[in-house]
Amino acid sequence: MLKGTLASHNIRVLFWAELFGSVRFIQPVLALFYFARGLDETYILWVLLFWSSGVLLGEIPTGMFADRYGAKLSFMIGACISVVSHGMLIWAYEPWMFFASSLLSGFAVTFFSGADEALIYESLKESNEENMMDKALGIIQSAQFIVMVFVLILGAIIAKDLTNDQFVLLIVLGIVFQSIQIVLLFFVRNPANQGNYRDKPFNQVKEGLLAIKRTPQVLWMFLNITLVFIPTAAIFDNFGDKLLSDADLPVYLIGFVFAGLAIFSFFVSRSIGWITSRFSRISVLYVTGGMGVLGLLLVAYFRETLWILLIIMVFLRFVRTVRYPIYAKLANDIIPSHVRATTISLLSIIDSVCDLVIFSSIAGIAVFGFEKMFLACAAVALVGSLLPIKPVTIQSVSKIKVKSQSR
Repeated sequence: MLKGTLASHNIRVLFWAELFGSVRFIQPVLALFYFARGLDETYILWVLLFWSSGVLLGEIPTGMFADRYGAKLSFMIGACISVVSHGMLIWAYEPWMFFASSLLSGFAVTFFSGADEALIYESLKESNEENMMDKALGIIQSAQFIVMVFVLILGAIIAKDLTNDQFVLLIVLGIVFQSIQIVLLFFVRNPANQGNYRDKPFNQVKEGLLAIKRTPQVLWMFLNITLVFIPTAAIFDNFGDKLLSDADLPVYLIGFVFAGLAIFSFFVSRSIGWITSRFSRISVLYVTGGMGVLGLLLVAYFRETLWILLIIMVFLRFVRTVRYPIYAKLANDIIPSHVRATTISLLSIIDSVCDLVIFSSIAGIAVFGFEKMFLACAAVALVGSLLPIKPVTIQSVSKIKVKSQSR
């Protein structure tokens, strides 16, 4: 990417904002924290379900907000709400408090969802570098993996005895670092053509729906991504520390495992541009989808063997790291600029509905144990990985732009 451009500035700012904003010292022992506070596997899945409900409630209004007032203000509001939701965990001893925190956390995410992609893509367009969208997202994504190396090791060491005071300390440390993100977001610069939509809200949503209708391949591709992501990342990651503990890994070493995975993810994120320059983006999505299914099947049957579990974790981490940046580049190539955040948020509504259906279904299966739960997860990922992914052609891009301009 060229230096001195709006894109390079925003990517640099978002890299550091992501670095501080992703600090969750409680993360390496999150499942153990849940269990210590009285939750079980089913309740944990309900926590995820409430998170998805928060996303579902917030996606459309926050996407519209970003298109009207710009990504910068949207980011700052979302960051503030995120700090509040994380702080609520200090006083969470009853399931309803966990649900409320998760609901608010999901709502906070929607202020970034869509707006971040729109900001990056529009920034890149100003310097004619939109073909580097997946590389840019990989750079920003890599920030969370850098900080995880430090956070995951320290978090697991601090919580080695799994006492309440240790858990509270981890949460407070997370709040301190996340607050720095709010300051960094002041330096984001909105592109000239972002945050200027002034038509009626109904028309804004209508144009987003039309953008999806005109290019249904984006919808199929999105479903492929989300149906693989939910079981391989959203569900699996919430039980990672529990699985390692069940495989007889000492708690203080769990952080080192996650730190190693974070280092691996960092290099994978930084290599996305290299990967897509040598392999078709479509092929990468299909191959990684199959890898996700295989990984979940192996978890179901071999999770108690530590070395196999570790290999599976590397497998699934590669899948989750590579897929979304590639999808984002393909999708943003044809989404109209003036309703970009709104359109992405509309797609995320579908993701939230899938979350609700899958989380609630898997929660019912979870009572029968990890084997049945991960077999069900593998089935969901298989359905997603088999959905057709069609390349976005120059003709389809031109078609949607002409229709959008004619309006």
